[in-house]
Amino acid sequence: MEKKNTLKLENEMYTNIRGFAEAVSRNISQWMGEGYEVKLQEVRKNNGVLLQGLIILSKEKNISPTIYLNSFWEMYVSGTSLTRILTMVREIYENSVPANGVDMSFFREYEKVRTKICYRLVNTRRNRLLLEQVPHVELLDLSLCFYYAYESQNLGEGSILIHNNHMEMWNCNTEMLMKAAVENTCRLYPEKLLRMCDIMKECMGESVDVPMHVLTNRIKCYGATAIVYPDVLQKAAEQIGHDLYILPSSIHEVILLPADGEQDEERLKEMIREVNSTCVEPEEILSDSLYFYDHQNKRLDNLSYSG
Repeated sequence: MEKKNTLKLENEMYTNIRGFAEAVSRNISQWMGEGYEVKLQEVRKNNGVLLQGLIILSKEKNISPTIYLNSFWEMYVSGTSLTRILTMVREIYENSVPANGVDMSFFREYEKVRTKICYRLVNTRRNRLLLEQVPHVELLDLSLCFYYAYESQNLGEGSILIHNNHMEMWNCNTEMLMKAAVENTCRLYPEKLLRMCDIMKECMGESVDVPMHVLTNRIKCYGATAIVYPDVLQKAAEQIGHDLYILPSSIHEVILLPADGEQDEERLKEMIREVNSTCVEPEEILSDSLYFYDHQNKRLDNLSYSG
């Protein structure tokens, strides 16, 4: 039976997330014992949001999840004990790491990853530092980034962001990534166009007639990317019967409104900015812009400032 170390907690209160994260790292390292390396890593997520990541590396396994400590810091500030938090962190690690590791050698060859290369939309200005490190294609005030979509029994469903060094390793270019992503993204994550009245009826049990549709994908994750799928906006405009206003609700979905002369564009722009500043998590904001789709000319435009 594996011998587990006894946890000896530090008697100290932490007043900022960095001190808290370092304490979690020290205590987890002491608790895990020899054969493990525990380290902190600041991780830049979407829109420049920085998270404190904890990585527990085993000498016997070649993969480890990054456990983000920001939510645990909020729990600690709200009164959850450090002992409870450390127990939860260890449980997450033990439940997430595959028993036999994962063979990642396939990732060195472009032809072995090509059929799972996809794209997703991010805000260009908010991600300018990230975009220096990754291949991307700009679209209005947004950028398409590329990632490898994986699904396995050991790891579940997830993604690996493609960086410039991956492109060099594969001896490919942005055009090749874009061609693969156009083919793969809508196949792996097909769009879903939902009537807002149906969503409200399902959530509230009431049928409310509102002229809105929600566009996302099958997993409702980075579903706003569906606006760049071939012919998706054209089909939506034909189904709705008008040109479209597109409100970027978040990176996960957009709201489509018929451009039927009933909408006040300035009010829509104001509403987008207000919702982003009050209701959307910073990491999940797509843009403060209002978009317009002209179905006659098959053209997507930004009606706002660059956001």
